[in-house]
Amino acid sequence: MTQPTLDPRVTERRNPRTANIDLASPAEIVALMLADDRTIADAVASQGAVIAQVIACVEAAFRAGGRLLYVGAGTSGRLGVLDASECPPTFGADPRQVVGIIAGGDHALRNAVEGAEDSPSAGAEAIDAHTVSSADVVVGIAASGTTPYVHGALERAKRHGAITGMVACSPLPEHVLPFVDHAIVAVTGPEVVTGSTRLKAGTATKLILNMITTGAFIRIGKTYGNLMVDLRATNAKLTDRSERMVMDVCGVSRDDARALLTQAGGRVKHAIVMQALGVSHADAVARLAQEGGVIRRVVPLPDPVE
Repeated sequence: MTQPTLDPRVTERRNPRTANIDLASPAEIVALMLADDRTIADAVASQGAVIAQVIACVEAAFRAGGRLLYVGAGTSGRLGVLDASECPPTFGADPRQVVGIIAGGDHALRNAVEGAEDSPSAGAEAIDAHTVSSADVVVGIAASGTTPYVHGALERAKRHGAITGMVACSPLPEHVLPFVDHAIVAVTGPEVVTGSTRLKAGTATKLILNMITTGAFIRIGKTYGNLMVDLRATNAKLTDRSERMVMDVCGVSRDDARALLTQAGGRVKHAIVMQALGVSHADAVARLAQEGGVIRRVVPLPDPVE
């Protein structure tokens, strides 16, 4: 009897620890999955230096008016779109600043689009459609590292002069390396259910994307300490959060915080500078612009309230 071929993609291998999971009780399934998931953070931590390099590249792109574009298929593509879609409400970012591209288009967000990931030319065409240039950073996302759509996108992005990166959970094929500037490879091992990369690989990918955008936006001044001072107050919860931040930082009442925010056009960052320096909204905007949008350079941060 011949031995089964060992798939070079770690994400496609069988997990010996869960070979009998189909006989497990609900409690045993939970225990097996939790035990496997404990390895995810270490896998991501092993890529810390490369993730930091990508953050620096994205920061530089943002400061120069460029963009971050994620490209993926299936779960990987959906995670990229998710991360991109959270940036405007969280950081007050322009929706065009972080772009999520998924094989098969928006329809693929809720539906499986068979074969969409198999076309490198479609990936290249997506890059062309988004007019990628040397000002941009393009990060491909492919748990297995082998998705042709992502490879085509990265190769075309590199040709356009963009900085490129790739997030994977299995070592990348050799032919991909020439057009990947920064390879983030968090090897999370075989999945609990073989090949189901929405599990450990998906969780690791989500952690990495969180770090890239959060780190880059922190670096360009979208937080004050750890406060989300550039959020967009698009609902009652965020309006309340905006008011509480102004109250806490400036030491004012709820009514005064609300009045400051009204004068500041709803922008927490501007309201804080106005109150702290006793200046108009226009002056606050100008002072922030002089300091690259980093509020800490304009207003010292008081000690946090315990």
